[in-house]
Amino acid sequence: MQPIRRDLDFNIPEQLSPADVGTWHKQGRHVSHFFNALSVFFPEGERFFIHSLRNYRDQITDPKLQRDILGFIGQEAMHGREHVDFNNLMDSAGLPASRLDKFIGKLLSGLKKVLPNSMQLAVTLALEHFTAMMADHVLRDAKVLDDSNPRMAALWRWHALEETEHKAVAYDVFMSMRKGPVSGYLLRCTMMVLTSLSFWLNALRNLVRMVHRDGGLGDLRGWGRLARFLFTSPGLFSKMFRPYMAYFKPGFHPWQGPQPAAFEAVRRDADLRTASQQAGAYPAPTQKAAA
Repeated sequence: MQPIRRDLDFNIPEQLSPADVGTWHKQGRHVSHFFNALSVFFPEGERFFIHSLRNYRDQITDPKLQRDILGFIGQEAMHGREHVDFNNLMDSAGLPASRLDKFIGKLLSGLKKVLPNSMQLAVTLALEHFTAMMADHVLRDAKVLDDSNPRMAALWRWHALEETEHKAVAYDVFMSMRKGPVSGYLLRCTMMVLTSLSFWLNALRNLVRMVHRDGGLGDLRGWGRLARFLFTSPGLFSKMFRPYMAYFKPGFHPWQGPQPAAFEAVRRDADLRTASQQAGAYPAPTQKAAA
């Protein structure tokens, strides 16, 4: 599937007030900050992904894969830009988004210095699998975002759509560059385990810092709503177990298995005007250009 670069401007700082940053999700503060904590990762994370693929772009001879890499880079650059806007809004709300973003940047810069290109690409594979799993659930289950702020729901659905479109690009680059089937398998599985630990520890750190700054650290009902959201209904984490374990199969490929029925519908409505106007209160994101 060809990744399509969509230059959408969601104008988040103009559409959302600082007071809404912690309450934009229908489930309240803790679930809102779960997504907010993930948003902190994206600007530096997307730059790392782009860097890890650019290390190999000149070695790729397959024209289709070359085009896929360009589409991947274009999509990730747009994601980073929109999440920078939202992270700046979090700063204006008194949340430590920039401070947490700098920490992630230093961590990833350190990885660039100490890891060979093959390991950097394997880290990208692992993190792309995480985003693809979450994107699949966002597109598959309307309960994840329905009745939340329509502009934020549109932002996350657009992100989920494009993460799905390019979810196999880094994997295909890795497979085309691997030295051998056994060494490649061991590398991607080892880096998945290590990346999983690092990613979720940092995600938890971001979440706790956000909730603490917003005054909700002692709100047990809020933590309970987040636990139900993640493990019961819609069960974002509980439904990630099987696709996560599938990554460790020797014959794994990101496009295995059925795609969510909503994928093509969201793709056809690629500028997300319908999603952003469901409540009739928010203008659609601007489509500046399409590649």
